[in-house]
Formats: sequence, structure tokens, C-alpha cells
Amino acid sequence: MTLSFAQVTGARGGRVLFRDLSFDLGAGEALWVQGPNGVGKSTLVRIAAGLLPPADGSVMRDGAVALLAEAAALDAAMPLGAALDFWAALDGGRERLDAAMEAMAIGSLADVPVRMLSTGQKRRAAIARVIASGAPLWLLDEPANGLDAASLDRLEAAIARHRAGGGAVLVASHVAVALPDARVVTL
Repeated sequence: MTLSFAQVTGARGGRVLFRDLSFDLGAGEALWVQGPNGVGKSTLVRIAAGLLPPADGSVMRDGAVALLAEAAALDAAMPLGAALDFWAALDGGRERLDAAMEAMAIGSLADVPVRMLSTGQKRRAAIARVIASGAPLWLLDEPANGLDAASLDRLEAAIARHRAGGGAVLVASHVAVALPDARVVTL
């Protein structure tokens, strides 16, 4: 599993946000992309996920990717467990779903409609979806948004387990997330 940026330039709406960014991210590694709002962190994550082409340069990805974006991408009318099961079935992660929900302390919310969840609960559910995916590369855009201290600890523990198992993580955030030995890119 690898992610490589070679002299990538990112632009949105005709405005260049960053230029000539190069890095390699491999198994067990983490990269923290930091900077204030509006500098291109989300654009970088979208480029890494293949959802947005780079304005210049090249991106190479090898292996499955799990994306945590701003929206939880969960059906608001469904109970949380069913909404997560939908994604787990698509990602081939049904056998990992219960453990992922437990890792983010949302197992007791399985019967609650997604629309009734708090912002933090929805964020933890979206993180559980990433965990259950089994993808070796996690792309996390502002993963700490809406999380309290205990939930941030759970996120950091999940990232540490993923890396220890050979997974790689790119975290784009203006809020510090504990990523021991992570490389840092400042936009």
C-alpha cells in the first residue's frame, strides 16, 4: 500500500492552493497535513482519493482507500447500525463492523436513527465506517471535528492500531491529532 504525490499542484475554482507538493506514504506511516481553514487541506485529500485531479503533477495510489470527509454519508432515515451495515456490505467489512462500532463507542446507538445523533456521534460513526472498511489507506479530512476528548482518544487509538497493522494514514487537520512519528506538511 502506497500513496505518492510527485510535484502536485492543487487548485479549486481556478485558484491555486498549493504547488509542487511531493511525498510518499507507505505501510505503517502517517502524514499530518496542517494549516488554517481554506489553504487546501480538503483539496489535497480529494486529490489523494482520486476525486479531484491535480492541476499539475502526478498521484499514485496502490491499494484500497477509505475516506473520511466532512459529510458522514449515512442515510439519515436509517438506524445507525443499518446505515453502517450498508457501507460495510459494499466495502466487504461486515465481519469488522461490530468491532469498529465498539472502537468508537457507538454500539449502543445501533437502533437510533442517524438523524437523531449528535454531531460527535455522527463523526464517530463515520470513523467506524472507515475502520470497518479494512482499507489499508485512510484519508481523514478534519477527523477531530465534533469530537470530545474521550472520542479523540478513541480516534487516536484506532489510528495507532491501523498503523501497527501495516496501514497508512493521511490526516488533514488544523487540530492536532496524536500521530507519533508522523511527517508533517504545512499548507
